[in-house]
Amino acid sequence: MASSSETADYVESNKEDIKIDSVECVTNESEDNSTPGTQENDPGGCLTDTGKIVVQETDKSNAEKVDFKIIYNKSKYDVSFSLDETIHQLKQHVQGLTGVPHAMQKLMYRGLAKDECTLRQLNVTKGAKIMVVGSTLNDVLSVSAPSKQELAEAAKAEASSKEPLSEMKQHKKVLEKYGKPEDANPGVKNRKDPLPHVPLSGMYNKSGGKVRLTFKLESDQLWIGTKERTDKIPMNSIKAVVSEPIKGHEEYHLMGIQLGPTEASRLWIYWVPAQYVDSVKDAILGKWQFF
Repeated sequence: MASSSETADYVESNKEDIKIDSVECVTNESEDNSTPGTQENDPGGCLTDTGKIVVQETDKSNAEKVDFKIIYNKSKYDVSFSLDETIHQLKQHVQGLTGVPHAMQKLMYRGLAKDECTLRQLNVTKGAKIMVVGSTLNDVLSVSAPSKQELAEAAKAEASSKEPLSEMKQHKKVLEKYGKPEDANPGVKNRKDPLPHVPLSGMYNKSGGKVRLTFKLESDQLWIGTKERTDKIPMNSIKAVVSEPIKGHEEYHLMGIQLGPTEASRLWIYWVPAQYVDSVKDAILGKWQFF
């Protein structure tokens, strides 16, 4: 048997010809006297809670996978995917299955799945069902284009709306007549908060009727509730969402949800807390909006 010094000399002289195909787990139980789990002794962040170094295998063919179903409309797809892949990567795979661009997808698994999360973090198990919400480009492009008359009316309305929304006659009249709701949620300007886990309330419509917004992300619907009824509106049918701070009360916004091709179809909601405005737009339109 060669001595350790001979082995070291051989490795040094032949290091150009030596190739390491893959790296397995390294335990070194007797030789590693470093403090387990400390950052200074673990520059790569690879120590387990027992202090043993684990280097992940880079060959994806050996990655731990999970079998589950993707559900889009009435179609079901069997998928086998690595537990350590992210939702963003899964969306790219789903695009090939459904034709829905990954940027237009919402994946639902026990709520809305965030792009940066892995399947392992979401605890996706064998046989789980992940729902896809979104529209293909063909679906979007098939939406009826507005007529010339509707475009002319929209241009005319835009030209006459240079003044702040809350100062326009139709909105100023509503704001002065009904004032600020007693049950309005506290507003905070210059801040973006995620949507609350309960319906957004404490607002009213142009008739002074109380309004609440419920975001049903699992079914891609916006529920607009009043005392009389609740309208369940598919989010992909909403053309735009506009808003502006209310003059003198900039911690609240006046918001218009456009249900048709022109501004005349906007549903106006008053006293929306400013910190939720961006999250409302993201929930309804996503990060992508078609014009």
